[in-house]
Amino acid sequence: HIPGFDPKYDEAEAQRERAKNSLVRYTHYFERWASNQKSRQKAQGDLQKFESELAKLSDILGIPESQLKFIPEAWSQIVECRQVLQWTYAYGYYLDDKAKNDFFVYLQGEAESGLERLHKCAEKDIHAILPKAGETEPLPSLQDFNEFRVKLAGLTSVTRNYFENLVQALEAGLEDVRVTGGQSTSKKKARTASKRKPSAKGKSGRNKKARITIS
Repeated sequence: HIPGFDPKYDEAEAQRERAKNSLVRYTHYFERWASNQKSRQKAQGDLQKFESELAKLSDILGIPESQLKFIPEAWSQIVECRQVLQWTYAYGYYLDDKAKNDFFVYLQGEAESGLERLHKCAEKDIHAILPKAGETEPLPSLQDFNEFRVKLAGLTSVTRNYFENLVQALEAGLEDVRVTGGQSTSKKKARTASKRKPSAKGKSGRNKKARITIS
């Protein structure tokens, strides 16, 4: 027996530390889950607002409704991606395979970063082409409008691709993960695919409809 050493006390202390770490981990995942749920609900409201006011916006800007559909399309993508991201935090909480978790966190991070850029553009950058409340002038120049359309449509397409990669990997159970030289081959594939992602300057008319599904 070592003087001053109490194995029962040390074990109890270790249990308390594990419980604390478990609570911290749970809190992190739950807060991210709840945050994305809240963001999704707000985005759903913004989507409905733009869908209902598209004709009015068309009159104010003097631009056909058909050329403004990229705005509700972006919001629809945001709503869909927020829902996917929300549930990836529930998935990640129960994922205990380190190699798979590393790959999952990488894909989730790429998708989340893309979504945040898209959400910011749709929520804040759009004010550059919208008249202030109660005003109808000054209106944006055609160049400003086209630049915003290209930017928002491009971010919509890029974000869709990120989330399709994430969902496809989850549907496959992250089974293609192979660790080589400290890096998973799946992560290398994901990085290669991300290099081929469409430019943020792509035309909205060429965007494919999202194939993201939630079971």
